[in-house]
Amino acid sequence: MEKRLFTSECVTNGHPDKVADSISDAILDACLAQDPGSRVACETMVTTDFCLICGEITTKAVVDYKAVAREAIRKIGYVYPGDGFDAETVEIQCRIHTQSADIALGTNDEVGGAGDQGMMFGGACTQTPELMPLPVALARALSNRLTECVHSNDLLRADGKTQVSVEYDEAGNVVGIDTVVVSIMHSADFEIAELRKYVREGIIAPVLAKYGFDINSVAHIHINPTGNFVIGGPNGDTGLTGRKIIVDTYGGYFSHGGGAFSGKDPTKVDRSAAYLARYMAKNLVAAGLATQVQVQLAYAIGVAEPVSVRVDSYGTGIVSDEKMTEYLRKVVDMTPAGIIRKLDLRRPIYAPTAAEGHFGVDGRPWERTDLVPQLKELAGI
Repeated sequence: MEKRLFTSECVTNGHPDKVADSISDAILDACLAQDPGSRVACETMVTTDFCLICGEITTKAVVDYKAVAREAIRKIGYVYPGDGFDAETVEIQCRIHTQSADIALGTNDEVGGAGDQGMMFGGACTQTPELMPLPVALARALSNRLTECVHSNDLLRADGKTQVSVEYDEAGNVVGIDTVVVSIMHSADFEIAELRKYVREGIIAPVLAKYGFDINSVAHIHINPTGNFVIGGPNGDTGLTGRKIIVDTYGGYFSHGGGAFSGKDPTKVDRSAAYLARYMAKNLVAAGLATQVQVQLAYAIGVAEPVSVRVDSYGTGIVSDEKMTEYLRKVVDMTPAGIIRKLDLRRPIYAPTAAEGHFGVDGRPWERTDLVPQLKELAGI
């Protein structure tokens, strides 16, 4: 019988698209640190020796955008002259203007409407302690471990990708890990055989062990399968803000809305409502109302209340999906202003999300499970 596999990928914070995300979120944080009411929609492009920062920013903050970008690039690890992209010599240009007055009419603090139309999704399940799908949790953990090693090993470089294929049975239970793929940029001085040994023993094995799996039980492991990976980062591929939206969410295991997260202030429901959807889904699962949940929200620009709310428990709920939707409406203010208040989003907390992941990370306000007592009471459990 053919295996039932599901695969998710992730990238390190040195991947070109993530470099762009990190710069956009660093600029957002710099604005919010001085002016919590900043309206920011910042887009970044990076390529060989060049960075372009664009977007709409309305703020009282005084920010040196180029300096913020250089520091973000430096933190990622692009500090090696001659690699085609480094913090000291990269050319940076800015093309920034203020937010459209037409959009501001429906999204100012008096009106409190959503910053755009669109649908957002949040998901949770019992496959991991952080209530995330196992494929994306493992891929993210491998990427974060790669990033740790980049900062402690001068032979590694910041650009990397991971991918994990998990096998499930017919009931959707995890059977094991079928395939792990890891690719990491490196110095020309790092011999490929030594690199593969280093990655297998120092990165893959401990990450799998943390989740209860033995590396020797994995059927297929591919480490830098094309061989050398010396040319990489923005020098090897152009990066753009918002091009890794599946990496940023659930690795394809749950649905994704139409918008990216990075560079957007919390009045943009593409970001804040996706965080709320995760918060609600995680609380439903943590409360024991279901073992797998997806929450969908949808908004109209300039309108505060969501135009739709939907819970799908994939048949795992102990109460109906309609009941769970009703419970959420009772205990959560889903307006943009309500989301911002509930999750305390007008503060500089966003740069780490671009680097470490948005979901399944301790300390994020949308990862709290403080709704559990209310949900249990409503469900009578």
